[in-house]
Amino acid sequence: MRPVQGYLLSATTILAALPTPLALSTVFAEPLKIGFVVTQSGPGAVIGRDMTAGFKIGMQHAGLENIPVIYEDDQLKPDIGRQASTKLLESDHVNLVSGMIWSNVLLASVKPILDANAILISANAGPSELSGKQCHPNFFGVAFQNDTLHEPGGQYAQGKGYKKLALIAPNYPAGKDAMNGVKRFYKGAVAAELYPALDQFDFAADIAQLRASGADAVYFFFAGAQAISFVKQYDQSGLNKTMPLIGAIPSLDAIVRGGTGPAAIGATVTTYWDDSIDNPANRKFVEAFIADQNRKPTGYAATAYDTASLIASALKKVKSDVADRKAFSAALASADFASVRGSFKFNTNHMPIQNFYAGPIVGDGEGKSKIGPLELVLKDHKDSFAQDCPLAAN
Repeated sequence: MRPVQGYLLSATTILAALPTPLALSTVFAEPLKIGFVVTQSGPGAVIGRDMTAGFKIGMQHAGLENIPVIYEDDQLKPDIGRQASTKLLESDHVNLVSGMIWSNVLLASVKPILDANAILISANAGPSELSGKQCHPNFFGVAFQNDTLHEPGGQYAQGKGYKKLALIAPNYPAGKDAMNGVKRFYKGAVAAELYPALDQFDFAADIAQLRASGADAVYFFFAGAQAISFVKQYDQSGLNKTMPLIGAIPSLDAIVRGGTGPAAIGATVTTYWDDSIDNPANRKFVEAFIADQNRKPTGYAATAYDTASLIASALKKVKSDVADRKAFSAALASADFASVRGSFKFNTNHMPIQNFYAGPIVGDGEGKSKIGPLELVLKDHKDSFAQDCPLAAN
């Protein structure tokens, strides 16, 4: 990945070769134009719709309705996501790309975006690759660094005194980051570690392996339709009576619980956000989302909403001119906005520092489930990769 300094050097070399009047020409003001890449088709579309709705509401609340936004479908395929990002840059001439549900799609798309000196703000994925040595001044992760989303699960399991923990997650970068995060904080024995395919929906063989592992509990990470399938099959197996489930919020959010009904009851969720968090920004967001979508939002929508708020705060500081990328990046890094999460700021690697909570999944009295009272698990939690990010020295 070529750093910004390399890009500026090549531009300087080109300008030096031009006639003097052109070489000394001023930089013109540059308005913001956004590309938003999420999954709009297939099983992952339910997440893409949630993020898109949250982002649009955030743009409205921030007064950015006139900023052009072009929405693209990655189809949950890295090559399609890269093509979409390249099209946004070369044909639509966007200077900021956001969205990005999946780490594999983001990692496939990051080079053309950053090589074009555009800003990349991930509203969900936070791969470890972009958090340490390969961090970049033009990349920001608004939701979480992938590992940190699951470290509270390891901390929770450790605190419960579980001696053996089984792990299961999809076989893609965020799945591996997830399990590494759990193991970073859980000090007991790992009874099993399974990585089914990202497009797998039959978990009979995996559940049999979990049963055979003799674990005290199971930590799982799936999202959307895949999480619904796993939770329902796990409940049908009866294994949840002896091996309780622990999962981060994408695995047990409102979308998943709506699809599983009471099957999720008894599990424990860890999260950075919930609709019950009581602050003015969150109350305004949740109320507007329910009015717009006739349902409660998920964490995907919440971080997409925060992304819009972040962009608005940075635009105000640069007076809506993003031509100076260094100034725009610095304005984004200051994170001067009211987050729906309450406590929020960026670390030196442009990944969040935020609180994480744990709560039980309980019945809602209507045959479905909801998240019970939350307890703080990790306060002002930082990821473990920031120390390797060269931005910290700048």
